[in-house]
Amino acid sequence: MPEELVPIFRVVDARETAKWYARLGFVVEGEHRFAPGFPLYLFLRRGSNALHLSEHEGDARPNTLVYLYVDSVDEIAAEFNAEIEDQPWAREVKLTDPDGNRLRIGQLKN
Repeated sequence: MPEELVPIFRVVDARETAKWYARLGFVVEGEHRFAPGFPLYLFLRRGSNALHLSEHEGDARPNTLVYLYVDSVDEIAAEFNAEIEDQPWAREVKLTDPDGNRLRIGQLKN
């Protein structure tokens, strides 16, 4: 298995936040809960990109920022009614999930 770096976002309601990430093309691959009533931990994937959502208070800081490169940023901008900004390195949009975690999503310039 190749090495992989996986960001973890702290969320209040993992299932609800996963619905927001589904709009970005992420699907839930699995989940973990130590026991009934304990916080939920979800494993999400979008192609080769993984993201974990954790309801555990000790996991991750609120308002984390990650950068995701995609082949085309136009569909994402349209889905979220977000403005595309022209940066020297990419065309990008800035999004914030329901829990305040921030994403910059960019399409590299040729």
